Amino acid sequence: MESTTLQIVCPHCDTVNRVLQSRLGPEANCGRCKQSLFSGKPLALAGHNFQKHVQSSQIPVLVDFWAPWCGPCRMMAPVYEKAAAQLEPQVRLAKVNTEEAQDLAMRFNIRSIPTLALFRDGREIARQAGAMDLPHLLQWVRAQL
Repeated sequence: MESTTLQIVCPHCDTVNRVLQSRLGPEANCGRCKQSLFSGKPLALAGHNFQKHVQSSQIPVLVDFWAPWCGPCRMMAPVYEKAAAQLEPQVRLAKVNTEEAQDLAMRFNIRSIPTLALFRDGREIARQAGAMDLPHLLQWVRAQL
């Protein structure tokens, strides 16, 4: 019986790892830095590592475009943390601070924050603007997959 392998980018050292699909989860470690590939927490992305995570990871990547001065963004942050714990390892959750990564905000035409963008195989497949509570966030993500 042949097992499927997936490419997963390490959230700590940005190394692309090949992992058996049956071994996805907290026990999956990076071959380079030996840290866990899944922490149940959103990953901070910026210009230097955004493309690698979105293009090279073979699981969907949900990105929260946010800013520290944004009230709804701060309100949604704990909800997004809880969603990461529930959606990993099927979906990688990441955050992009639009104040620090203005190039990414411009590239993806982010007009309001928070904005969630779901990527699969390097392409954006869905987008939702505005804060959501946990049940609606989980329902929206699962409906897109």
